[in-house]
Amino acid sequence: MVGGGGLGLIILIVGMIFGVDPGVLTNVVEQTSPQAQTQPVDAGQQSTLAENCRVGADANNREDCRIVGYVNSIQAYWAEALPREGGQYQISRTTLFTGMTNSGCGTASESAGPFYCPNDKSVYLDLNFFNELKSRFGAQGGPFAEAYVLAHEYGHHVQDLAGILDRMDNRSTGPTSDAVRSELQADCLAGVWAANAVETGYLQRITDEEIAQGLNAAAAVGDDRIQEKMQGRVTPEKFTHGSAAQRQKWFSTGYQQKRMTGCDTFNTRSL
Repeated sequence: MVGGGGLGLIILIVGMIFGVDPGVLTNVVEQTSPQAQTQPVDAGQQSTLAENCRVGADANNREDCRIVGYVNSIQAYWAEALPREGGQYQISRTTLFTGMTNSGCGTASESAGPFYCPNDKSVYLDLNFFNELKSRFGAQGGPFAEAYVLAHEYGHHVQDLAGILDRMDNRSTGPTSDAVRSELQADCLAGVWAANAVETGYLQRITDEEIAQGLNAAAAVGDDRIQEKMQGRVTPEKFTHGSAAQRQKWFSTGYQQKRMTGCDTFNTRSL
């Protein structure tokens, strides 16, 4: 596993603008049943989600539809941008669940938080996490905090497709470890998407307030903030995701640079 405002979505089904089948885009998000949390979603559930999440008003009124909109925007952007960087994008699926479900990396549970699984190239998200982001981690929340979380996990998908995850030392920890560099790069890639999100056609203008929501969420899940809250002290040698300041810095870097080339956290001394 890899780590894990009024939005103004315009319209969700505009896939043909990007040369992608709309059916593919609206079915990249599936939702497991709370009554059968460990069972794969059935076709009826997928169909219901796709039918309920069709226009911007749906996204602004329903969290699951808002997530569909974000996922569509994120994937539409990388489907266009990654080939320009010499890569090839592959559509990834997002599974929304409550409690637990199965993944290619084992059981996905609420305690794991959102994560990307390279084995099945899918993102897993417990919908309760966004409540925990506020109640447990102290984030302000807001729709764009959700966008940041999703864009970060899809940043790991981009890393996977680029072969970056294969070259990492997954056992390392500490402020300059491969693990931290990977997470900060995913934050940067989330910022790159945010800078280009409006151009995908799914979002209206992103406000400074919404960017602040994303930055606040990034800081809330910094290693130092979590360690201080959970154990009363900060132990940098055990960092796996980066400090609050680092996470904000690299999200901002991606937002300012607007391109993947500005996110090379593996070849910089200053993180």
